[in-house]
Amino acid sequence: MTTPVGQLPASATENGSAVIRVLSYNIRSMRDDNAALARVIRACEPDLVLIQEAPRFFRWRKAAARLAAATDLVILSGGATAAGPMLLCSLRATVERTEDVLLPLTPGLHRRGFATAVVRIGGARIGVLSAHLSLQAAERYEQAGALLDRLAGMGVDHAVAGGDLNERPGGPSFRRLAGTLQDCWEVAPWGGEPTFSPKDPHQRIDAIFATRGVEVLGCGVPWGLASPADLTAATDHLPVLAALRVRAG
Repeated sequence: MTTPVGQLPASATENGSAVIRVLSYNIRSMRDDNAALARVIRACEPDLVLIQEAPRFFRWRKAAARLAAATDLVILSGGATAAGPMLLCSLRATVERTEDVLLPLTPGLHRRGFATAVVRIGGARIGVLSAHLSLQAAERYEQAGALLDRLAGMGVDHAVAGGDLNERPGGPSFRRLAGTLQDCWEVAPWGGEPTFSPKDPHQRIDAIFATRGVEVLGCGVPWGLASPADLTAATDHLPVLAALRVRAG
């Protein structure tokens, strides 16, 4: 665990540019302590939440709505319609468009997808993508390429992507993403690095990436913000929180 040095910048608007907080979180279909999950998300005070393993089956929309209500956020896109990834946002965000993307299905493996959106916060226009990459290495590598293609085709100057990569930083899929995008932890480490598992954090398989024009102010597991007991009880991954400065368009 890394102890946070100083405070992670709060959300703000600066001469049209926006300082935003982005949280990426695998919530294991809300099968754990949902009260703890909501407290963790609220403690991070995010503008955008990039969810993986959102509820996908019976009454999944009601479960997603309960989470949004408990965290004072709204559902932006995704869920079962994106095969698990979902986006939440605060009322700071003005939604320009959303799109749920289903990726090619490999027989015998889980269906994967992306939840995507373009939003405006302050004077900044931002592309957003949540992903949960495959457990199978070759498919995961192709999905990393699809993620880069999707960001490049969103028609925005600035974008952020996050998710459960099912791979450590030395892996080929992680390196493929980090070769084009900024790995926010590497640029400005804050908080903790390992994201799995909460009871024995020993590997970083969850990450937030940003396009080159975004200024990364800090990124990591929010041990200094959320209760350690809540982080352990909420789900089987630890969240990643980033503070980013996005210039006005």
